[in-house]
Amino acid sequence: MKKVIISILLCAAIMGVGSGDNAASGGDAQDSYRTLLNPEGKLEITRHPGPFDLRAMRPGNIQQLPSYDPASTKGWQVDLRSRDVSGLDLNGRAKDLLFADFDSKTIWPKKFPDGFDPAKIMEMGKNPGLGIRKLHNQGVTGKGVGLAIIDQGLLVDHPEYKDRLRSYEEIHNGDDRAAMHGPAVASIAVGKTVGVAPGADLYYIAETHGTSESGQFVYDFSFLAQSIDRILAINKALPNGRKIRVISISVGWDQRQKGYPEVTAAVERAKKEGVFVVSSVISATYGGKFNFHGLGRNPNDDPERFASYRPGLWWMDQFYARPETSPELLLVPMDSRCTASPTGTDDYAFYRQGGWSWSIPYIAGLYALACQVRPDIVPETFWAKAVETGDAFEIPARRAMPSEAQLAKEINKILDDRFAAWRQQQKDTPLEKILADAYSRLSGKKLDTMNESDFRAWAAAGPIREMALGDTKPKALKSIVNPAKLIEALRK
Repeated sequence: MKKVIISILLCAAIMGVGSGDNAASGGDAQDSYRTLLNPEGKLEITRHPGPFDLRAMRPGNIQQLPSYDPASTKGWQVDLRSRDVSGLDLNGRAKDLLFADFDSKTIWPKKFPDGFDPAKIMEMGKNPGLGIRKLHNQGVTGKGVGLAIIDQGLLVDHPEYKDRLRSYEEIHNGDDRAAMHGPAVASIAVGKTVGVAPGADLYYIAETHGTSESGQFVYDFSFLAQSIDRILAINKALPNGRKIRVISISVGWDQRQKGYPEVTAAVERAKKEGVFVVSSVISATYGGKFNFHGLGRNPNDDPERFASYRPGLWWMDQFYARPETSPELLLVPMDSRCTASPTGTDDYAFYRQGGWSWSIPYIAGLYALACQVRPDIVPETFWAKAVETGDAFEIPARRAMPSEAQLAKEINKILDDRFAAWRQQQKDTPLEKILADAYSRLSGKKLDTMNESDFRAWAAAGPIREMALGDTKPKALKSIVNPAKLIEALRK
């Protein structure tokens, strides 16, 4: 669970969750959060949140183009959304620009360096890729399938999903205006040009996962539980053949957080009613099943080609360090996506570095396609077939073999970082016990205690050495979701 939570927090940092772009309106008072539900028997748009003026938060021109640091997993390194860069000389800066985030309100100079064309990059980024659009042309669009999203405030009139939006409600929502997340996840799931399932019916609840208390945000997932139950209540009134089959929730929770029992129970209720709940903790809520991760792509590479994809930017290092015996992951697009923007109904935003937040609505949309062609599908069958029909190919090593001296330094750094983390996270547990548990888990040989010297010697010659050498070898990237093969398999 700890690894999952770390991934969720990193994903949130990358996607800007909790940043100034998405800050909930209001202060500490509970009444700063809004709940608006439709009257019984009606499904309508309860409110039309206004666009978010990102430019107002970033007045003035950029004086210097930021540089991209490939050694960092930090997001927003070259954030040009709604910025005026028209006065900059971008000659020779293509390498940095190819890691830029930008949107329809970015003001560009007249000339670009070779290899960087923002209009072309945005257009390619709208394509969900991997043959999804060919399925659409065959009529596989998610038609007749209900897909629900619980996320931030939505720009309800954006043409990407306006015609698919059947209901917009708010439960404990702190967003006065549209937020970054909402338009993005809605368009990835059901968007007319961006989406995986452009024919699905969209039911949306805007909800804030906690409250602001004394200037700090405190998670409380009881509100998310209420939102799940509201979706289930809506579903009961829907006719057969138009039911909600999947809920997309781009967040995760754990037992240390307020509201954990409530949201866990709500997910169980959804499962019993045949609704697939896709979240950042999908594996935890489904008994260790349904492990996934997100794929990266160079903005100039064709999103239709499987060979265009790599592990996502923020977990590339983890991929190369990952042992071959790790649980199999279903891999779906994540980076280099162009989505609906909260800044205006005609606006789009290109996000170079994605997070699980973008993979989750992709999976939900894919499940909607599966439900259309096989109405009796269940999550277990869907996932097994997705993994079974997924593609795989070998990607090259990232670097040459280091010298033994350099390798020793890398191993020592990895071990030093591990020891520091263990000491920080497990203050009340003896280090000898922590090391013995790690050794037992990795080696399969049971030990009750182990001293630091013995652990370092064992790890440096074994698992940590392999980890340090991981990116010096070619490695198989699998199972990349193949939507066409998946749908064909489900039709049989």
